[in-house]
Parts: sequence; structure tokens; C-alpha cells
Amino acid sequence: MFLSVFDVFKPGLGPSSSHTMGPMTAAADFLDLLRRHEARAAAAALRVTLHGSLAFTGRGHATDRAVALGLLGFRPADIAIDDAERRLEALRAEKRLAPVDLPVLAFDPETAIVFDYGPPLPGHANGLVIAALDAAGAPLLSETFYSIGGGFVVTAAQRAADVPPPGTAADLRLWPYPFESSAAMLRMARDSGLSVAAMKRANELVGRSEAEVEAGLTRIWQAMNACVERGLSREGELPGGLRVKRRAKRIRDQLEREHGSNMAQPHVMTDWLSVYAMAVNEENAAGGAVVTAPTNGAAGVVPAVARYYLDHCIGADPARIPEFLLTAAAIGGLIKHNASISGAEAGCQGEVGSASAMAAAGLCAVLGGTPAQVENAAEIALEHHLGMTCDPVAGLVQVPCIERNGIGATKAVAAASLALRGDGSHFMPLDNCIAAMRQTGEEMSAKYKETSLGGLAVNLPEC
Repeated sequence: MFLSVFDVFKPGLGPSSSHTMGPMTAAADFLDLLRRHEARAAAAALRVTLHGSLAFTGRGHATDRAVALGLLGFRPADIAIDDAERRLEALRAEKRLAPVDLPVLAFDPETAIVFDYGPPLPGHANGLVIAALDAAGAPLLSETFYSIGGGFVVTAAQRAADVPPPGTAADLRLWPYPFESSAAMLRMARDSGLSVAAMKRANELVGRSEAEVEAGLTRIWQAMNACVERGLSREGELPGGLRVKRRAKRIRDQLEREHGSNMAQPHVMTDWLSVYAMAVNEENAAGGAVVTAPTNGAAGVVPAVARYYLDHCIGADPARIPEFLLTAAAIGGLIKHNASISGAEAGCQGEVGSASAMAAAGLCAVLGGTPAQVENAAEIALEHHLGMTCDPVAGLVQVPCIERNGIGATKAVAAASLALRGDGSHFMPLDNCIAAMRQTGEEMSAKYKETSLGGLAVNLPEC
């Protein structure tokens, strides 16, 4: 199994990698399927049916908007927001699509996107079915897609056959360090004398030049850091109807005023961690540009801890950010391969829990941790997110998601610090912790897995 750092960390659009980026990609992929279909000339209309979590929280996660954007030909990595909004308005008015190399297709987003609140499809909690219809309304082509977390999409056939999603490779012979478990990762590190990041880099260099890897890592960090800065500079209410106010700028301003004075409490560093993470997730909630880390809902944790390292850690070196990202991506790949990073499949333990483990590993590495300490840091962070539910109020990635990223970042730093105080030996291996997360997710009620049918989502203020 190999999951590239460039697939763990992908540029995209808020508010959700599984509910926004995945469905957008599925819609664009369906147009490509239709272009290759022998009866494409007879296509007259499109219909999209959302199932499971995509139906229950699709409106709050802007899934209908994402599907429409995908059918307009946009993909998450290269979307131009202003152009996208203009074309969405035109689609709502004209109720038709004109895809390249296809006939004009009738499509009214208000009626052609169906929210099915029945049982989820068998392959995953995030399912959607896209169909092309002829002039009489009979289906010409239908495909079932699953949005499996982190923006990854597979068809029903790929899911049933356990085909690795795009961006992954299963042929272990291709990679110099093909670890599928943390035990294998530690064994290879001992045998090679290399760090986790160095092994991950060697794998990335299969099919990419050193310059391409370095440039890509630089782009990832620049995009992450730019998102932090945007979030720290903006005020106002977030969209969606909850009237949640942005807080990152106000908190940052308070922290800067207190700097150098005797007003600051010893735990002020925790506030900096939280505000970096909240800045990212306020941008995500507003539908802005973010980087999956490993998902949109958990996008604030990794950049927050990286900023904490650069801004507040003694001896921090910007040149080590690639090492941070490579180490974090190695842990994210293990979790995705052996459990899940999807909130609809595993709850928020799979999103913020995974992000916290990734960030803890990255910070431990750049602070001089050994591979054993890195593995220990990831395990500590993940262990203390086990059982965390995904219960977004009103289906919006706002409450509790924004603050939860701040708390995940603080847990990551605490985990890295504890691991660095030890020698890497510990009771619970990371592999076993990942297995516990998978089992917990499988047994967790669907009410607590991104459906907004339980937990905080149904315990709202009486006002």
C-alpha cells in the first residue's frame, strides 16, 4: 500500500472533503464515463440521488452545490470560485448543461438532485447514484459512487472488488519502503537507519524527481499557511443559518496585545494552537480554499501544529516543514489503509483523531524524535480520540467542528511532548490503536456518524 503525500494533502474547497470534494469529483467523473458511452448522443437529462450521510447532511455540507459544480466541469483542485458562482447562477436560471463533447442535458439542481433519506447504500455511508436519461426519461447509463473520505471517490464495482482508490498503489514491489503497518514501518526504519520522513520521501521519488517532490511539498505548506492567514484576517458570520461568528481574528488580536505583558497566562501557547486551527476551519466552513489534512473537517490540526512549531518552538527551522509533512502523511496513510478517515464511516475519531495523530508524529519528528518516538506520539494522540462522534449541528461543519480542530491540535502537541520524554517504548502499539478505532467505528450508531441524527446535533439551545 502506498498513499502519496500529495493525496493525503490535497488542495480543495470547503466545507467537506467527503460531502463536497468527493461528490464534485464523482459528478465530473460521470461526465467522462458518459463521453465514452456508445449511446451518449441519445442522452437528454441527468439525475443524481444522494444516499446515507450525503442525504442527511448534504444541504449543510453543500453537497448539492458540489454536484452541480462537478457537472459543470469543475474539479476541487482547480476550481475558480468567481467563475463557478457565475456558472451556477446560469445553471439555476437555464436548467440545462452543455458539457464538452456531449449533447445539451436538462438538469434543474432543485429537482434533479434527490435526497434519499432511506437506508444507506451497501458499500459506504456516503453514496450517490448518477444517471443519464434519454428523452423519454429511461436510463441510458447509471453509476454508483462512494465518497470514502479525504476527497477520494470509488465506484461501486471498485468498492466491491477492493480496488485501491486513485492515488494509491497496492503493488509492494514498486516502493523501497512499502510499510503497511507501523510495526513494518519501525522494522524498516531500524534496518535502514532512516527516519519515517526519509523512507516516505524515498517512496515519493518513485515516479517523481527530487525537485518535483520538494516543489510539491512547498506548495502544500504555502496553501496551508495561506489558509491560516486568511482565517486570521477575516470577521463576520459564517454561512448556513446558525449565525456562528468567526472568532480567530479577535482571539489573535487579543493574544498579540497581551504579548510581552504580564497579562499572559502560562497556557497562552494553547490559545495560539487553537486559533491557528480555528482560522483554517472557519475558512473551511465558509466554503473557502483549504488543504485536506487528511479531510476538510479536520484540515486545521496539521497546519496549526506546524505553525506552532515555526512560531513558538525553540530552534524551529522552516526547512524541516517537508519532514513534518512527510511524517504526518506516512501516519495518515497507515490509518486510511487500516481503518478510515471518513466521519461518515468512523465518526470524528477518523477525522480529527487521525489529524491529531498525524500532527503529533510530524511535530515529534522535527523536534528530534526517533521513529519509535514518532510512532508513540501518533498512538497517544489517536488513543485519546477513540469513540469521538461526528454530530455536526444542522449538518454544518461549524459546531463542534471548528473548536474540535483546536482541541485536536493541543492533544497533538501534548502527545508529541510525552513521546519525546520517553524512549519510544510503550504499552499500546499504534497498529492496535488503529484497529480499535476501526472496530469502534464499525460498532458506532449511524446517529453519530455525520448524519446529524444524534448527539450535539439534536441537543440544541432552546432559543
